[in-house]
Amino acid sequence: HERLVGSEMCIRDRSLGREELSYLESVQEELNRADTEAELEEIRQELQAGGYVRPDAGRKRMKQSKLPPMRFESTDGFPIYVGRNNRQNDELTTKLAAKTDLWLHVQKIPGSHVIIRQEGEIPRQTLLEAAILAAWYSKGQNSSGVPIDYTLRRYVKKPGGAAPGMVIYTNQRTLFMTVSESDVRKIQLVEE
Repeated sequence: HERLVGSEMCIRDRSLGREELSYLESVQEELNRADTEAELEEIRQELQAGGYVRPDAGRKRMKQSKLPPMRFESTDGFPIYVGRNNRQNDELTTKLAAKTDLWLHVQKIPGSHVIIRQEGEIPRQTLLEAAILAAWYSKGQNSSGVPIDYTLRRYVKKPGGAAPGMVIYTNQRTLFMTVSESDVRKIQLVEE
């Protein structure tokens, strides 16, 4: 019986290790995409909150950073929101998105959560533009055939105790995208 319990604990520890590695890979991807000091500060605060880095006592304490997600508008006029980091992904998906909104994310690699506000039926062009953004703001940015899962927000859940930005989802469909910077520039950025 002890061996079985020890074995279960070892499996649980490996599973937690994989989850933590996945989380840290997502943080590294955020650092690669960060363009401003405010974005870096949000990531620093996320790592401090998670106990990964100590607060720097000698550093002047900045006010708790709270950047909004990026907001784009599709050619069909639908708002598309893109999280900049894990904390924003959490807030965007669990607090700002309605259960009827469409949620997108690159499959099995770190990336931004993308939300299309559901204002009636979503046109195919809007879905493709949101998938372009999901591919571009991910670790698969320069890859071809990047799988992008999409589902209604109601099918996206945050497990208890999961790291920021980590979710599980069901009832998804998948698009495969190859994108370039020119594809992204065609989508109107409303707020950064």
